[in-house]
Amino acid sequence: MINNVMRQFGAVMTVGLALGVSGGAASAAEPKVKDIVNTYADIAHAGYEDSLLTAKALKSKLEALVQSPTSKTLAAARKAWIAARVPYQQTEAFRFGNEVVDNWEGKVNAWPLDEGLIDYVSSDYGDSSDENDLYTANVIANKTITIGGKTVDASTIDKKLISETLHEAGDVEANVATGYHAIEFLLWGQDLNGTGKGAGNRPATDFDKKNCSNGNCDRRIDYLMAATDLLIDDLTEMTGHWSKDGSARKTLLAASDSEALNAIFTGLGSLSYGELAGERIKLGLMLHDPEEEHDCFSDNTHNSHFYDALGIQNVYLGRYKRVNGDVVSGASISDLVQARDAKVDSELRARLETTMTAMGAMVKRAETTEAYDQMIGEGNDEGNAVVQAVVDGLSGQTQALERAIAALELKAIQFEGSDSLDAPEKVGAE
Repeated sequence: MINNVMRQFGAVMTVGLALGVSGGAASAAEPKVKDIVNTYADIAHAGYEDSLLTAKALKSKLEALVQSPTSKTLAAARKAWIAARVPYQQTEAFRFGNEVVDNWEGKVNAWPLDEGLIDYVSSDYGDSSDENDLYTANVIANKTITIGGKTVDASTIDKKLISETLHEAGDVEANVATGYHAIEFLLWGQDLNGTGKGAGNRPATDFDKKNCSNGNCDRRIDYLMAATDLLIDDLTEMTGHWSKDGSARKTLLAASDSEALNAIFTGLGSLSYGELAGERIKLGLMLHDPEEEHDCFSDNTHNSHFYDALGIQNVYLGRYKRVNGDVVSGASISDLVQARDAKVDSELRARLETTMTAMGAMVKRAETTEAYDQMIGEGNDEGNAVVQAVVDGLSGQTQALERAIAALELKAIQFEGSDSLDAPEKVGAE
């Protein structure tokens, strides 16, 4: 599923390919595409399994939080949420080219969200929206809510309510009720600092039934735990899809060589260009808008972007380092491109490294100088330049991906685009 912003600016960039391009001599034995697909599926399975394991670790920290709500247990839960993002973000390279992932992804990583659907918000948030009747429904505070003119019983907050009734209620994509970002909001609360210093600052007492701040602590706990259990269910499902007998693996292995490679490259190019360089980074940089940062409540966006880019590199090189330190590796697209045109492979590897270097500089700045939402702030020329270098790196590696596609003589590859890159004059236009 493509997120809300992606659909709003959902231009598609068609990659024009010349056939038979061979700028360099073949330099290595050519791997079988089926072996490449198996490596790809092995990395996907490991990434989703790591996401599942870290989600379970998060749940254990949340159980400790609700049992003893203190600043210490809240900090531990937040740390576990950030750790859970590390493997998951690396799996986003499997989006766009795999229908099973695209149909599922919106349940676990949709953004941005209208947080007033879930819980209390600041008065600065406003009390209504022309686009969303549930903008401030606050299901945690209200045991009945109205959806599409009908009264809905919300007296019990459970997985069914949040996934079947609230998530994308009224066909409004900003009604994100499930997944990582719903949990993030519940752990941090709103970030009310704009492009100033600081993240969300929800107090631990929001989960303290005996000394409850901001009311409805019991229902807030119910929502937090239901959303986490649902996340675990969803990650269990996707891990299964990439297992040895999983449907996603079987679908790719049953495809022709060109179809399988198309799917893989579509994912890499679309995430690299339209989604990450465009919708998640350049758009927010153009608007200088902290609401456009991916992990906006926690100020974890720098890490989120870094691991997205690492996931692209993982897939191209055919290797993934698991959270326990084990490495999954095998035949790769890089091996295939190198066999067809070593110069193209060398350039693409270099472009990927350039991006990771730019990402690393952004992460370092976030950890030592200022948060990502401050970097994209208006008038922050130095911070803006650090973020722009990331956009440039991602755009450059996308061009190198196009040359790799041409070297393999593939046809009809389409990457997702973004008005922020392709038609910047349309951004912000009514």
